[in-house]
Amino acid sequence: MAVLTDQPITRAARPRGPAAPFPGRDTLTDQHAPRDPHAFIAGLPKAELHVHHVGSASPRIVSELAARHPDSKVPTDPEALTDYFTFTDFAHFIQVYLSVVDLIRTPEDVRLLTYEVARDMSRQQVRYAELTITPFSSTRRGIDERAFMDAIEDARKAAEADFQTVLRWCFDIPGEAGLLSAEETVRLATDDRLRPEGLVSFGLGGPETGVPRPQFKPYFDRAIAAGLHSVPHAGETTGPETVWDALTELRAERIGHGTSSAQDPKLLAHLAEHRIALEVCPTSNIATRAVRTLDEHPIREFVRAGVLVTVNSDDPPMFGTDLNSEYAVAARLLGLDERGIAELAKNAVHASFLDEAGKARIADEIDAYTARWLAP
Repeated sequence: MAVLTDQPITRAARPRGPAAPFPGRDTLTDQHAPRDPHAFIAGLPKAELHVHHVGSASPRIVSELAARHPDSKVPTDPEALTDYFTFTDFAHFIQVYLSVVDLIRTPEDVRLLTYEVARDMSRQQVRYAELTITPFSSTRRGIDERAFMDAIEDARKAAEADFQTVLRWCFDIPGEAGLLSAEETVRLATDDRLRPEGLVSFGLGGPETGVPRPQFKPYFDRAIAAGLHSVPHAGETTGPETVWDALTELRAERIGHGTSSAQDPKLLAHLAEHRIALEVCPTSNIATRAVRTLDEHPIREFVRAGVLVTVNSDDPPMFGTDLNSEYAVAARLLGLDERGIAELAKNAVHASFLDEAGKARIADEIDAYTARWLAP
C-alpha cells in the first residue's frame, strides 16, 4: 500500500460518503450475507476511529508491563488476564482500566505500548487509526510531558514506516478526574511547544453518570479554536440528552458510542441530516452492560434512520475482541454481504479526519480488494 500523506493537520469539512442503508443489505435479513464473512473481513483494508491507547494493550504487552512493575495488582500471566478482564458493570470496567493505566509509568512504556498497538492493527489490515490517548493519566503519574509526546510520536513514525499503518491522536479528558484534568489536557493539546504533529482531535471519556457534558464546554472551545476536531463520548451509559449536550455544548463532529441515540427519533434525524457519525462498538457495549445482548444492539435502528455508522473495537483485548470480529458482528446484525461490509468500511474512511487524498487512497483500495474478491 502506498504510504499516506503526512501533511499538516487541518480541520476538515463534514464527512461525505455512502449513506445507510448499505448496498448488499436486504431489509436487515441474512439472505445476502457472505458465505465466509470472516475471510473477506480479514483481508479488507480498514480505518478505525474509536480505539483507546491503553485499552488496546494485548495480554502479552500487559503482562510484560505488569512484570516491569511488580507492585501492580494486574496479573503477569496472560491467561489470567481473561478473568481479570471480565467486568460486572461499567464502574468495574473503569476500575480495571485504570489499573492497567497505572502500568504505563515511563516514556519507554509509552513507546512500547504505542508501537505494539500499531503492530496489532496492521495484522488486521488497519490502514489508518485515530487512537484515543489520555495524556493526563501519564503526566500525573510523573512521566515528563515532553518525553511523553516524543514517545508517542517516535512510535507513530516507526509504525508508519514498518507497518504502513498511519496513526493519528485524539487527546481525551478523563471525565472522572474533573475539570483539573480538562485544563491539563487542553493545555497539552494546544501548547505549540508540546502539541504532537499527529494530534487531530479532542475528546471526553470515562463515566458519564454524574459527569455532565456542558461543564467541559470552555475546554472544547479552546481545542476547537486551536484547530482540533470535537469527538466526545456520549450516550454510552446515559440517555440521549447526553448526546444532545455533546452536540450543542461541545460541538461534536462525531459521537463516541451514542448508544442511547436510538431512544430519540429527533436525535437520529439530526445525526442523519448533519452526517454526524456514530462510533459504534458493539462488543464493548455488551461487556460494559450498556446493552444487554448483541441482538438488542441499536445499530439496526441507526442504519434504518440513515445515520452514518462506523464500526470500532474500543478496548479490544479487554473485551476479548478485535476490529475484524466487530465487523463480523455488524455484518450479521445488519445482514450485509461483501459489498455492504465494504461500504461499512468506507464509512469509517469518510468520517475520519484524514486528508482527502489519503481517504481516496484507502477507499480505492477497499474497492479494488472487493472487486478482486468477487471476481468470478
